[in-house]
Amino acid sequence: MERPRLLAYAGLVAATFFWAGNAVIARGVADEIGPFALAFWRWAVALAFILPFGLPHLRRAGSVIRADIRPLIWLGTLSVSAYNTLLYFAAHTTTAVNIALVNSTMPIAIAVLAHFVLREQTSRVQALGFAAAAVGMLVIVARGEWRVLAELAFREGDLLMIAAVVVWGVYSVLLRLWRVRLHPVGFLTVTIIVGVALLLPLFAWEVAAQGHFAWRAVHLPMFGYLAIFPSILAFLFWNHAVAVVGPSVTGMFIYLVPVFTAMLAYRLLGESLSGYHAVGGAAILVGLYLATRSRGGREPE
Repeated sequence: MERPRLLAYAGLVAATFFWAGNAVIARGVADEIGPFALAFWRWAVALAFILPFGLPHLRRAGSVIRADIRPLIWLGTLSVSAYNTLLYFAAHTTTAVNIALVNSTMPIAIAVLAHFVLREQTSRVQALGFAAAAVGMLVIVARGEWRVLAELAFREGDLLMIAAVVVWGVYSVLLRLWRVRLHPVGFLTVTIIVGVALLLPLFAWEVAAQGHFAWRAVHLPMFGYLAIFPSILAFLFWNHAVAVVGPSVTGMFIYLVPVFTAMLAYRLLGESLSGYHAVGGAAILVGLYLATRSRGGREPE
């Protein structure tokens, strides 16, 4: 396997691990911190961390930013503002099982969008990998008992998760389609600035309507983690992988999030691990192997 692809896959494993940490934290503070407050402070702190590194790139690339300002605004809106906020809202209005189930459609949504927009083709081996990973995801969501899926009751939060899946799929495909010629750190800095600017009035509205949460010492390292790992590093790894291997294969790694979430919840929240976690995790790993061992169809130009 070529070194660039191997590095892209390693980055995706790290990104999904970081996002699993984000899911565990969101679950732990859902009753304490509002969705707009959680999203705003996560990205505001991320902006404070990345700005010293991003400003030099922004100064050197003023003409590129002006030329691509509309794509940058759209990408910042979709990724920083819309996707994460929809997910946080969904966590307040539906169950974790439903969130995981709806989120499991994301790789398929990305592959479909990439097929129609980028003309990406999927090989039979990759399709088999998609299917194996999807089955593994369902095993984990259903906790090894298929009647769990049959008894699901869908709520309004599920519609928010469907919207979040579509938003992230559109972001991933447009990221490859537009290919803004900006340094990765500079690109992420601009999209975070756009996202924070859009989140600010929503955060202010939430504070006016519900009040602000009470700051505690534990919140500082929590927002530090959210800012650095699932925000800055995970987004850099994801964006790089989309450029190297395309959105379809990149999207497959989303299936690792529930595996890592279960592991972290076991360690940090005292939740139990069961045999179905091992079975589902194994199926997901087999699916990832099949999906990444072949390039599939032609890359978009």
